[in-house]
Amino acid sequence: MKIDPKGFGSFPCQCAVLVLASAIGIPVWAQQAAQTTGNSQSAPPSAAQQQPSPEASLNGPKEGFWGHMNPFARKKWVQKRLDPINDRLTELDQVNAKNARDIKDVDARAQAGIQQAQSSADKANQTATAANSEAQNASNTAQQASGHVDQLNTTVSGIDQYHSITDLDVAFRPGTSALTADSKQKLDQLASGLTGRQGYILEMEAHSPASGSVGIQSSERLAEAVKRYLVEEHQIPVYRLHAVALGNAQASTSGDDNAKSMRIRSSSVHVRLMENSLAAQAAASPQSAATSTGAVQP
Repeated sequence: MKIDPKGFGSFPCQCAVLVLASAIGIPVWAQQAAQTTGNSQSAPPSAAQQQPSPEASLNGPKEGFWGHMNPFARKKWVQKRLDPINDRLTELDQVNAKNARDIKDVDARAQAGIQQAQSSADKANQTATAANSEAQNASNTAQQASGHVDQLNTTVSGIDQYHSITDLDVAFRPGTSALTADSKQKLDQLASGLTGRQGYILEMEAHSPASGSVGIQSSERLAEAVKRYLVEEHQIPVYRLHAVALGNAQASTSGDDNAKSMRIRSSSVHVRLMENSLAAQAAASPQSAATSTGAVQP
């Protein structure tokens, strides 16, 4: 037998196709014919026909040809296959709900921990700020104390430190210790600026042209005359007056040896005003008073 390349192939294959088509078409035709016959009958079905059989009640309603031929299309079979899936979905829903609750609980605890940490950080910040303020106050107090200590050290070191403000020479006539009118005027000008002042002393060096003990005794009388005048006339405290009788010796404060060899030719008392600036902080400087009275400046 010759095979047609455009056909189904061999003769047995064609026969098999025809048989399969007949097997499918005959039941369909029979079912359609039965439905047509049932519809053409006008008489109502009997009670026996209306009451379903026990087998039909157990197996459910008739599902036709394809219901018997294809059991996968039945509701029980579908329900039986869906029940494990539904159970699994329910279990998954429960797991998701539990996870949501756990996440919510963890989030609440995390928020509480964050708030507590923030509160602790705020308290620590406040404590650090207070400690910083106290440290700053302590530093300021220490600086003030250091300043007071430095001031006290300066005061202690400068207690015995005096510096010259002004000086003058009180001249005497030869052979007498009486003060002249000009000498009294100079002493009055000097004393007028010392009333109520603190932190000063008056140094006096008495000189006489006589040599030896005679010159020393003569210079002592001159120094006593000046001191007596200042104490009696101007109430200068005695402890502020310091006098030395040098006779015809020349005291040199500049270290010049030639000054020592100079001869004393007249009787005089050299008065020098010395001031301690620390003791006279609240008082005006005697220098201004001496300047205003026309005293001789060094």
